[in-house]
Amino acid sequence: MKHVILGNGPAGVIAAETLRKNAPADDIVLVGDEAEMPYSRMALPNLIAGEISESSTQLRRDKDYFARQRIQQINGRAVHISSRTRTIKMEDGSILSFDKLLIATGSRPRVPAIPGIDFPGVHACWTLDDARQIMQLARPRSRVVVIGAGFIGCLMMEALASRGVDLTIIEKRDRMMAGALSKGAGDMVQLWCERKGIKVHTSTRVVAIGSNTLQQVGSPRIVRLSNGVQLQADLVVYCTGSTPNIDFLKGSGIKFVQGVVVDAAMQTNIPDIYAAGDCAETFDEASGRSVIAGVQPNAADQAYCAALNMSDKHAVQRGLRQIDVFDTMGLISSSFGHWQGVRGGQWVEVADEAHFRYMRLEFSRDILIGCNVVGITEHANILRGLIQHQVRLGEWKDRLLQDPTLLKQAYAECVQEQFVDQASVFHTPYGSPAEPASQAV
Repeated sequence: MKHVILGNGPAGVIAAETLRKNAPADDIVLVGDEAEMPYSRMALPNLIAGEISESSTQLRRDKDYFARQRIQQINGRAVHISSRTRTIKMEDGSILSFDKLLIATGSRPRVPAIPGIDFPGVHACWTLDDARQIMQLARPRSRVVVIGAGFIGCLMMEALASRGVDLTIIEKRDRMMAGALSKGAGDMVQLWCERKGIKVHTSTRVVAIGSNTLQQVGSPRIVRLSNGVQLQADLVVYCTGSTPNIDFLKGSGIKFVQGVVVDAAMQTNIPDIYAAGDCAETFDEASGRSVIAGVQPNAADQAYCAALNMSDKHAVQRGLRQIDVFDTMGLISSSFGHWQGVRGGQWVEVADEAHFRYMRLEFSRDILIGCNVVGITEHANILRGLIQHQVRLGEWKDRLLQDPTLLKQAYAECVQEQFVDQASVFHTPYGSPAEPASQAV
């Protein structure tokens, strides 16, 4: 049996190892499109911050590791898959055959439609080579502009700030971390960053990037903003989202929408062809919709599940892990459940700007369905438990609308009343590892 894995990031490596353990006699081919040892993209901000060495980004540091595991590594890029002939055409014209296939090609940075985005000194931070170039330009007191203040943008902000640069953040939405935080929470995170010496422009777009000496790599860029401000920058980094690497699937017969559509076994509509990681589109029961769960723990879970099925072990993906706790330069914020609220729901918001503490609770009837919290970590277990288990609060809902600080009392009384036989469920230590999201059946 020959297994081919397209993509040698975390998902691809975990799948290859799982296959070798469960199918010791089979052939395994791991395909990557960078001339690097397999590495973790999520480690790049730590590399830029100087917290780790380049070798520490590698998923497996022993250069002979894959050879000893009898996992063949190939450098190249797929341009077409034939599900009929079970072959893959590569960019160099070569053909790879397979019996079973895992598509773990990840995603690529979404390039914003900004004139000058392709100039020297303007980078995404997506590859190890990107990180190397960013580190060369991000010297102490150099002027750096980051486009995008979402999760990845904030990671880059912190990494660059640790290098002592003069940093400006541009975000087109009305707040930082808009995909996870309410306006009040995002504004508090922004205030915190500004107190750290970072300049932040929200509700602002970059309309053009220019320079008087376009061909000179080290020449300053002129970054023109929609609010009329012009900035000089020695480095521009854009963090404006990502797009699954699935263009090569056109005409293959493999179904894709946002990403490669898979079932609970991580199998596509074509038998023995699977997908995992940032290119896979799965159904999330919690939200009731298909999603691309583009975080490394999900990629690992999905790859493990797919590889078990490729080795005929019959596994299913039980659920998705969400990034719901964020550390932004030392300020902890969290986003649980339906933090945006629902139509017809009620909400309450309290803020203490002087101490960087904020809480917003969202209710549907007498059930807490979501929340945003900044600078308050002591209620994390309580909030998770109430939201996850849809505890009916009764009259406590109205009391919390008047005074959200009564959470502990509401939790103790309502949980004791409704879940006395399941109390242990609510006392999982905050931050403890989740159970594996894949389970053999």
